[in-house]
Amino acid sequence: MPGLYLHIPFCKQACHYCDFHFSTSMALKSRFVEALVRELELRARYLGDDTTLQTIYFGGGTPSLLTDNEIDIIFEAIHRHFTVSPQAEITLEANPDDLTAAKLRSLAASPVNRLSIGLQSFHEPHLRLMNRAHSAQESRQCVHMAQAAGFENISVDLIYGVPAPDHRIWERDMEEAFALQVPHLSCYALTIEPDTVFGRQLKKGTFKAPPDDFVAAQFEMLLSQMRAHGYEQYEISNFCRPGRESRHNSNYWRGVPYLGLGPSAHSYDGASRQYTVANNPQYVTAILEHNEVPATYEQLTPTDRANEYLMTSLRTARGCDLAYLHQGLGVDLRTQRAEYLQHLQNNGWATVQHETLTLTDRGKLLADHITLELFLEQ
Repeated sequence: MPGLYLHIPFCKQACHYCDFHFSTSMALKSRFVEALVRELELRARYLGDDTTLQTIYFGGGTPSLLTDNEIDIIFEAIHRHFTVSPQAEITLEANPDDLTAAKLRSLAASPVNRLSIGLQSFHEPHLRLMNRAHSAQESRQCVHMAQAAGFENISVDLIYGVPAPDHRIWERDMEEAFALQVPHLSCYALTIEPDTVFGRQLKKGTFKAPPDDFVAAQFEMLLSQMRAHGYEQYEISNFCRPGRESRHNSNYWRGVPYLGLGPSAHSYDGASRQYTVANNPQYVTAILEHNEVPATYEQLTPTDRANEYLMTSLRTARGCDLAYLHQGLGVDLRTQRAEYLQHLQNNGWATVQHETLTLTDRGKLLADHITLELFLEQ
């Protein structure tokens, strides 16, 4: 069943690693909410006649910067144009410094039933290095307060591969996260993108990224500790207690259609993609003054669909269904890439069992490279 993604493009300050679309100016926030509601109306039939939502996801940016009234306005618009399943998973991304007791009470009284909290680290110097707006103490307190407010379905984000003399900081970060007893953890390697503070510092020589083997060692530690604490790795960066995966994000990886609203949001209807402009003023002006969504449309070729399936499925524990790839998308990987598939298995990077290609722990370290090698040419 389809999902709805809403991109909230505002942040208090810019994290030094982030290359998502956002603005630190709140001047357009109220107009943005008005435009978001209008876009919802304009695109309510993007997914066809099936308007029952099984998942709703507020991403960003920092959705926890929305006021109670703004959240109410958005949900009122959603319910005007969609049916929301009584069992819908409704996630809101939040930063610890926004999650006061009062904010959590209001969120608990709203339709939101899942929080994704960007902790990133419990080590104060690392938080400062990344230019996070919260403290290590706020990282701990906000989760406890969220649990006290009635939120049980909580995910927390951590970042590993941050420059450090050894692995002890990462070990302590994991210990602190496990102590919170949340059902879901998302753990990402620090990636240095060119158009970020870290990217510019790296180019100037004022920031030094850790070597690949340092990051790989922390990933291996992560896998070991997750298993030891009863978490399943259902996607390369995502871990959960049994049965507690993010339904919304899992649908992305399974190729389920979804509608994305807001500047920089993507949408997918099964055959094409739509990309909304990553510019707040342009987005607001186009929708409110011209009644049109400023977006780029892309019709997917069979090769595009096959490559997207390879890219997403290989990141998951389910793996790539070779029979579906062959019968559903017209690509016989066993025949076309037989030599490379054997190479992956011989090196212990992947297994092929029951028509499913799955990466091993060693293979997950090379997931991006392996996927590119398997990509089909147009």
